[in-house]
Amino acid sequence: MKTIGLLKNTVQEYAWGSYTAIPELLGKDSPSNRPHAELWMGAHPKSPSMVNCEGEWISLIELIKNNPIDILGEKTANRYGNRLPYLLKVLAAAKPLSIQAHPSLKQASAGFERENSLGIPMNAFNRNYKDDNHKPECICALTPFWALNGFRKISDILSLLEKICPQSFNKELDDLRNQPDHVGLKRFFNDLMAMDSDRQKLLINDAVKNAQKLSEHNQVFEWMLNLHNEYQEDIGIFSPVILNLICLEPGQAMFLQAGELHAYLDGVGIELMANSDNVLRGGLTPKHVDVPELLKVLNFEEREIDILSAQKRSNCEYVYLTPADEFELSVITDDKSINYTSSEKRSIEIILCTDGEATIKDIGKNVSVVLVKGVSVVIPASVERYGIKGEGTFYKASVPI
Repeated sequence: MKTIGLLKNTVQEYAWGSYTAIPELLGKDSPSNRPHAELWMGAHPKSPSMVNCEGEWISLIELIKNNPIDILGEKTANRYGNRLPYLLKVLAAAKPLSIQAHPSLKQASAGFERENSLGIPMNAFNRNYKDDNHKPECICALTPFWALNGFRKISDILSLLEKICPQSFNKELDDLRNQPDHVGLKRFFNDLMAMDSDRQKLLINDAVKNAQKLSEHNQVFEWMLNLHNEYQEDIGIFSPVILNLICLEPGQAMFLQAGELHAYLDGVGIELMANSDNVLRGGLTPKHVDVPELLKVLNFEEREIDILSAQKRSNCEYVYLTPADEFELSVITDDKSINYTSSEKRSIEIILCTDGEATIKDIGKNVSVVLVKGVSVVIPASVERYGIKGEGTFYKASVPI
């Protein structure tokens, strides 16, 4: 394959997904019969995209395996072992996702090898590591997008908890007051998560009653109550109190490194990540929760969140700058009409149209594909240059060169 290829992608039907957002993007009946949570575009073994090659649908994994240099480019193929290093998604959350974090590359490799040696099946409920890769990720909002990301300042955590927690929780609060650093925060978080179930229920009950009195004027407590409505007896309902609560406006993005505790709460976004499905969960989910393993990977440094805005690269391309080596997210758009020409120095790219209509053309081979809302294409590295003409919004996943 040496020209632009139309993609056919898989929808993941997780319980927290929206019944409308992804079907409407794809031009299908809405609402759907089942929740559509994520649309995957890439070459992950779980759900690889299919590529239209001269009328035949072929897995992107197979195409890369058969022609790694043509598809990925020599530099990317050599660096990432003939594998596509990123995974592009549309994420549509109608209910909160689990509180979770992702391992570092070293942690993922060790965890994957360990679970393989223990003979844990890949599809087992208690499997933590689905592959040997890390999962830094960037989420860009298409609608207002609510999320939790990273531990708040410890002084803020204490101030919020003091407003809602009963006196029976004073010892844990005093311990954190006496050691307001990452060591104290780790101990506090472990005490909270490992608390016996009867005490957790009492703590949740009292805290929710107090939060109800304050929620009208405080979104932190409002979200705490929202989580309680979904997960009545899950200690994870405290996550809006201990993590940074964020609402990304459409066009804004944020980057998540390994070890950052986070949860996506509500909204639709474009998500670009390293090609991995490794998730360590701490709560707010019926899926496997492994708090001891989660504690091994978490970063307990308090932090403020950097909200990313797209930086202009060319006349109609804007890029979200992150420290990721495996991927780069950009958006091609214009108030008037788009007339975009790609760089000659590039690797494999995937482009998704979220609005409008344009023609993408392989300039060297005079091959064109029409991009409309919900349509995505893969552009192999062997395509010397391509152009996009039309109107709309087009998100591009690429490898930094």
